[in-house]
Amino acid sequence: MALFALPATQAGAVGCLTGGVIGGVAGHYAGHHHGVVGALGGCIAGHELHKKQVAARKMKRHQEVQPAPPLQTKPQQP
Repeated sequence: MALFALPATQAGAVGCLTGGVIGGVAGHYAGHHHGVVGALGGCIAGHELHKKQVAARKMKRHQEVQPAPPLQTKPQQP
């Protein structure tokens, strides 16, 4: 329960909450006492996955905005 008392950023909350729920359910079905461990692991994994997705979106947006550099050609000799 102390895990939920910690402040979290929006990105951390999205990844942690969804991963925690999935991990908690998986841990519960693996063994009734493994739900908390599964939720904790799912929170960490979900947070990392969400960070990677956000970084990939930023990179894609940055590449779409930046024009390709001009090709440099050798000047022709007259």
